[in-house]
Amino acid sequence: MSAKRRFTKVLGLAAAGAFALGLAACSPAADGPDEPGGDDLTTIGFVAVGPEGAWREANEQNIQDTFTKDAGFDLKYAPATNLDQKSQIDAFTSFVDEGVDVILLSATEATGWEDSLKRAQEAEIPVILLDRGIEPNDTDLYVTRIAPDNIEVSKSVANWALEAFPDGGNYFVLEGPAGVSVVNERNEGWDEVIGGESSFVKVGAQTANWSTEEAKSVFETVLKSNNNDIQLVFAQNDEMGLGAVQAVEEAGLVPGVDVKIATIDGTKSALQALADGKLSFVAEYNPLFGETALDVVSTILDGGSVESYIIVPSETFDSPEAAATALPDRKF
Repeated sequence: MSAKRRFTKVLGLAAAGAFALGLAACSPAADGPDEPGGDDLTTIGFVAVGPEGAWREANEQNIQDTFTKDAGFDLKYAPATNLDQKSQIDAFTSFVDEGVDVILLSATEATGWEDSLKRAQEAEIPVILLDRGIEPNDTDLYVTRIAPDNIEVSKSVANWALEAFPDGGNYFVLEGPAGVSVVNERNEGWDEVIGGESSFVKVGAQTANWSTEEAKSVFETVLKSNNNDIQLVFAQNDEMGLGAVQAVEEAGLVPGVDVKIATIDGTKSALQALADGKLSFVAEYNPLFGETALDVVSTILDGGSVESYIIVPSETFDSPEAAATALPDRKF
């Protein structure tokens, strides 16, 4: 394990264009034998979510592919057991006791992290949040959060809906699991745009736990109970949107015509469904930020500082043509 554990906390939020690492210019410490690529490996504890769909698989694989031994790192990957927060807290505690150099945290739940983060702080182990934030958002307890901006991403979906339905319509929201920060943020962005539009009627919202099968079951019930009178679905991830497509088809309706479905993530399967006309809008939530995390780790261990929120840029796709163009180069 590297003996170096020097880092500086910086205040403030990253601007929307700060993906180019959002790194503040600071004078790094002199290179030593424990620099990445040196004689010793820098030990990274990765408290991960684990299996949860195509987006999560791409994100966590990207992190593992980035923090390799060839790059000078010993990455200890600890996925949650059945998305259980206790297993994450146990892994986090073990990493602190072990004395790793840095902890990367993708939290299964937003709350309940204060004691763990304080323990890491006392041990002078910097913590970097990947994707999901924490509540309360005490930026004194972690170095930075690296993620796309969920509020802005969901606003892009809502603004598309305003254009697609100039006269409004009935809509339903398929949500991720309760208590997850990205779910709260995606609801916030959507509601900020659509909430004040009287022509849009919210039929309801229900979690489908990011699952295609659950979303299909949920939306089948919703369609039946509303006599198929729903024009729009906002699915907070691609898998749930694809489940809604199945429910619409089994109801004898045409997705993209009778019911428009918008999703967030931008995986290959969603872009293919958009190219095929089954989805109507896909907002990317870019999972490939391993290189940003790598630069952040190197900067803080060199004594530099970073912004407290580094926003990962993401695209939107509003037509079959746009999706078809993007598909050949899609990496997740």
